[in-house]
Amino acid sequence: MKTLRSIAMTALGVLMIAILAGKPETAQASLANAADLSAVLEQQDQRYGEDSVQCVRNWSLYAEYYRQRNYEMAYEPWKYMFESCPLATLNIYIHGANIIKHFYNTETDPARREAWVDTLMMVYDQRIEMFGEEGRVLGRKAADLYQLQPSAVQELYDLSERSIELEGMNAGADVLLINFQSTIRLADAALLEQETILEAYDRATNIIEYNLEHNPGDARFYNPAKNNIRAMFEPYATCDNLAAVYGPRFESNPEDVELLERITSILDNAGCTNEELFYETTKKLHEIQPEGESAFLMGRLENNRESYRDAIRYYQQAVDLFVEENEEAYIDRIFRASWLMAEISFRQLRDLPQARRYARQAHQINPTDGRPLLLIGEMYAESANECGDDDVTKKAAFWTAVDKFEEAQNIAEEEAVRERAEQLASTFRQYFPNNEEIFFHGYTVGETFRVECWINRTTRIRAR
Repeated sequence: MKTLRSIAMTALGVLMIAILAGKPETAQASLANAADLSAVLEQQDQRYGEDSVQCVRNWSLYAEYYRQRNYEMAYEPWKYMFESCPLATLNIYIHGANIIKHFYNTETDPARREAWVDTLMMVYDQRIEMFGEEGRVLGRKAADLYQLQPSAVQELYDLSERSIELEGMNAGADVLLINFQSTIRLADAALLEQETILEAYDRATNIIEYNLEHNPGDARFYNPAKNNIRAMFEPYATCDNLAAVYGPRFESNPEDVELLERITSILDNAGCTNEELFYETTKKLHEIQPEGESAFLMGRLENNRESYRDAIRYYQQAVDLFVEENEEAYIDRIFRASWLMAEISFRQLRDLPQARRYARQAHQINPTDGRPLLLIGEMYAESANECGDDDVTKKAAFWTAVDKFEEAQNIAEEEAVRERAEQLASTFRQYFPNNEEIFFHGYTVGETFRVECWINRTTRIRAR
């Protein structure tokens, strides 16, 4: 047997179907049935207020007029629903916002336009009270207020700030843009600290990057917001400003990981990675939370500071941490760190045996790159005068150098590397001893020859 509630809801369902189908006679009959069951509805469903019949009547009227976009006629029945049946349907608030904005747009009297804005804000407030979703609705409220009353800077800031606080990484792109613009305007008016601009930029950037990565379908919203926020931030993004704001905070809380991450992120985004503050905060963060990426970054920073042995120490630590974390996932990073250690050892420290070890390590990691072999060849060529005592033996290192260049040319995948290998091989063949020199010192072209000193390699005698 059907309950009174189910009968009542069936009557209401018939009513709404009749309205949508454009059958007024059926609607009137259904309305009469609904009236007979109003007492039940009043007891069992508060959505329809104290007078369920009036709620249903006004619902049908406003819904039909709204469908026709006759907002003038829809207003009064909608207003009844808003005041007397606030839980009946979420559409009261969705449609209501559009109805109110219509009256605002057609109104010419400034005072009445202001009143319509207040009414629209009240619609959003009641929507939150009745249906929740505070963070998202506050974002819509801020967006509409920005369109209708962009001079309400403090209210725009408060609304967008609360929306972002509640929504977190789900904050809307338009809300982030409104929040950042209002933050700047309040800070310029000395109503907020200047550092609030930096913090708002850092937060907005993080949320935007998160959504670009995890919600690529929304990139059409977040990319324009990213570009606009970056353009607005540019005048405030001087490295001196950032250091002046965050330097004292770092000194006061050097162990605060969240602060360290915020400072390094802001400085990185602003292109201030050469600042002493970036170096100090990155180093401290790495000490607290050592990871492969942070060790790699410290290697780069130490190299930039010409602290080459510290740079190698950090790059080696990065290799060890990458292997520990996930060797396969970080194979490119491991190669890069090994390659950089070879470069630094050769070009800055002039430690050729160590440079060769790192180059061999890089070659082992990626046997088809070719560049580590070119580097070894360059080291051999530079050692020519140190690895012999006559016109032939002092040029023997060029044979080993060309060996490496030819090997790189054969295995390198990148055309640019192959071309470089061919160029170097052609250049250094010109330094081979000539036939007369080889014969005079008792050697024969084609024979094997052991190059001494640190090179310690067997090669073939060749003439230029």
